[in-house]
Amino acid sequence: MALELRPNCEYCDKDLPPNAPDARICSYECTFCADCVETVLHNVCPNCGGGFAPRPIRPMTERRPGLCVAKRPASPKRVHLSYPTEEVARFAAMVRDIPPERR
Repeated sequence: MALELRPNCEYCDKDLPPNAPDARICSYECTFCADCVETVLHNVCPNCGGGFAPRPIRPMTERRPGLCVAKRPASPKRVHLSYPTEEVARFAAMVRDIPPERR
């Protein structure tokens, strides 16, 4: 099963193509840009409370049969937060001092 590779930051709606080096994901594949993760979310996923990791880059070249971005494309469905920005800020402030491995 391949990662969904969502096409945008769920907070600021910045485009995050499959080769975006600044895409970040949580363990549920919630997707945000590095700037929002660092400056707004403080490494707290506003959906699950977990931390973030850089999203892997899916290879452009098919070096193994069926394994490349052309054969397993990114999702076209844009995803947006279901929480208001004030709630996101409150939640991040409440959780940000707890290391991700202890959340």
